[in-house]
Amino acid sequence: MVDDEGRPAVRPGAPVTSYRQPGLVLTDHRFRVPLDHARPGGEQIELYAREVVASGKGASDRAGLPWLLYLQGGPGFGANRFTGKQAWLGRAVQDFRVLLLDQRGTGASTPANRQTLPLRGGPREQADYLAHFRADSIVRDCELIRPQLTGGAPWTVLGQSFGGFCAVHYLSAAPEGLTAALITGGLPSLDAHADDVYRAAYPRIARKTAAHYTRYPQDIERAREIAAHLRAHRPVLNSGYRLTVEAFQSLGIMLGAGDGSHTVHHLLADAFVRTPQGPQLADAFQEQVHAALSFAAHPLYAVVHESIYGQDTRPTAWSAERVRAEFPAFDAGPALAGDAPLPLTGESVHPWHFEVDPALRPLRETAELLAARTDWVPLYDRARLAANDVPVAAAIYHDDMYVDTGHALRTARAIRGLRTWVTDEYEHDGLRAGGPRVLDRLLALVRGEV
Repeated sequence: MVDDEGRPAVRPGAPVTSYRQPGLVLTDHRFRVPLDHARPGGEQIELYAREVVASGKGASDRAGLPWLLYLQGGPGFGANRFTGKQAWLGRAVQDFRVLLLDQRGTGASTPANRQTLPLRGGPREQADYLAHFRADSIVRDCELIRPQLTGGAPWTVLGQSFGGFCAVHYLSAAPEGLTAALITGGLPSLDAHADDVYRAAYPRIARKTAAHYTRYPQDIERAREIAAHLRAHRPVLNSGYRLTVEAFQSLGIMLGAGDGSHTVHHLLADAFVRTPQGPQLADAFQEQVHAALSFAAHPLYAVVHESIYGQDTRPTAWSAERVRAEFPAFDAGPALAGDAPLPLTGESVHPWHFEVDPALRPLRETAELLAARTDWVPLYDRARLAANDVPVAAAIYHDDMYVDTGHALRTARAIRGLRTWVTDEYEHDGLRAGGPRVLDRLLALVRGEV
């Protein structure tokens, strides 16, 4: 539903609900926005967001606060469900009214998953629908709801990972809506194809894996034993997830977080229990592996993941799978033969994900159609970025496993006035792990305080 000027209206009859958490007042907001922004009078979808302000501020103080829009990483993840002033949020509410937006298709914003997507029709209709779930549509959503919340005033955007990709598109498409842009681990290449992204990614993943085995050499044999067990027994977890060797290798995605190596180590240490039938995978291990690997809570991450790199007529065509073939060191064979450590993999989506994960199996054909799509439009305007006058600061994590540092630095140089903070103190989750300090640093950069 839109008003006479094409702006989104709050959903009719939707109550505005406010409630409290320690130190915070939260207010739920729901909006209707066009599925296809080229057809503003067409089908509408719902967006959900939570406004967060510090409880110690009076009503007049709250009303005068500037807004900060938070865009979550992913794609496919809803905004954080914080409890009180966790991570960076406590620092943010000192200066802002914060909007935690569930991007379209995520969280409570018209969820897109194996249960809801059949409402669209078959795989072709589902793929056409999901083609509207990239950064360009997300930014246009933000620009439609901004006047409803700010009275037309620009706001500051904080983009984590994929949220940073959205922020760079925001600078390209609607910089008039921004007071400043803060980006953490999310400066995309402006022109790289998905193949370029993964050719840069696999060597980083190999370095993270080597560093893990250097830190925990006992995990070399543990990983081999688990992989051999999986090859011999082909277990299906209680959830229906088929834990293959390839799926087990993909636990390497955890190595991109600050505590990821330690988490992987503890997980491997408790993999087996002794039973009358011999060693078996422990129930606790199976539950933790399922939680780490299943896409049930964020299926769009898998289905549209490579689409975020599409910018021309070239299909993404399962890029991560094709490019992996150029890196035979990731094959499990030598490790299973006892000649090498088991290679772990990282942030990549493959066709086999749609075979092993029951949350993805019904979406395999939809994903195939998206992978074959050839009508992607460019997401970044180099000329506009070169003339940018919005204050921008970006935290770039040295050897970030998820976003290539070289790509990020080239993009930083292409955006006029962007200030960088390159650090090896944090991994990709620096905003969570060191949130108050990371946010404080970026705010100081855009305000010219450092």
